[in-house]
Amino acid sequence: MDREKFIKLFNEFVVRSSEHYSEFACKNKEAYRLKPDDNCFIRTEFAIDRDRILHSGAYRRYQGKTQVFSFTNMFDEETSNRSLHTTYVSQISRTIANMLGLNLELVESIALGHDLGHTPFGHDGEVALSKICKKAGIGAFHHNIQSLHVVDYISRKGKGLNLTFQVRDGIISHDGEVHNQIIHPQRDKTEDDIKEYIKLRKEGGKQNWMPSTLEGCVVRISDTIAYIGQDIEDAIRLKIMDRKEIPKDCAEHLGYTNSEIIDTLVKTVILNSHGKDQVAFDEETSHYLFKLKKFNYQRIYTNKNVKKAQERIDRSMEVLFEQYLEDIRENNSKSKIFLQFLNRKDKSYREKFSDPEVVRDFIATMTDRYYNEEVKSYLLPGSFY
Repeated sequence: MDREKFIKLFNEFVVRSSEHYSEFACKNKEAYRLKPDDNCFIRTEFAIDRDRILHSGAYRRYQGKTQVFSFTNMFDEETSNRSLHTTYVSQISRTIANMLGLNLELVESIALGHDLGHTPFGHDGEVALSKICKKAGIGAFHHNIQSLHVVDYISRKGKGLNLTFQVRDGIISHDGEVHNQIIHPQRDKTEDDIKEYIKLRKEGGKQNWMPSTLEGCVVRISDTIAYIGQDIEDAIRLKIMDRKEIPKDCAEHLGYTNSEIIDTLVKTVILNSHGKDQVAFDEETSHYLFKLKKFNYQRIYTNKNVKKAQERIDRSMEVLFEQYLEDIRENNSKSKIFLQFLNRKDKSYREKFSDPEVVRDFIATMTDRYYNEEVKSYLLPGSFY
């Protein structure tokens, strides 16, 4: 192989692609990692990150994890799961980023990796695990922090993926549930800032925390665009609500269907962000989007038919957590936490984290089906209902 020729072609590509970027885009040459890493000279640093995420075990498990509806969609295989949501975020992010002249490979990497830390059973699982983690003295559980933890410490047998700072920052900064009309990048963030943020959030504190790149801001706003209308469509499919219930003023401004809502929101973001160091909705669209978010929260996310599984998830997860802790402390080598988790990890992982943290990581990696099978193996059918 002619390595020198590859390097020459790669450098020409980097220069050529940079000419099409906005002045606010993150350039490929700005990418950096905590640990040195070889470049293959046919992909940019952000493309390497994207591919590492795509080939990770955590990415493959997306398809088995709930988005919103955990026990209500057992017979409807078209209802969204975490894999579909991530694909939608990636597609929407790329559309916006392309129109704004931003770095598409950076956007795609952040989008594909942003939810890697989600628990089984979506936010219901996250709430349950967070309660247990706080009780165990290891701090609150937040899926954005866990997503970074996955790529830093769990993937690749516990050695981590060694992703670039920009991708890692975008992953931990993606919170699409917090409503913002305008998102400005915090360009001066450092690794120390990330550590302080993690410490603060685990202790229950809050912080005005934005991505360090405009690409990260695009993914953050696209997260909202991807789920707001899709959750309504899923709720209608499952007969949890009727389309006529959508607030009329919201529907008239944003649209009545997911397709119409995405079209409206994507176009307003592009129009209000082009040529600016920001990602934004106009004030009126932001108003109706926030109102629609509140409607979704009241009509879908806290609906008694959707939340009826919360108690069983809370109780069963507490039992599993305590059982795995006991398995570790008694060195029960037949336990799944050894057979399918710890035995597959580099010793450096085990040295870094306490027993409760290991149990947290194992449970958070589970798909819905795997979790249910583990519950069955430890409990008599129906004993935790």
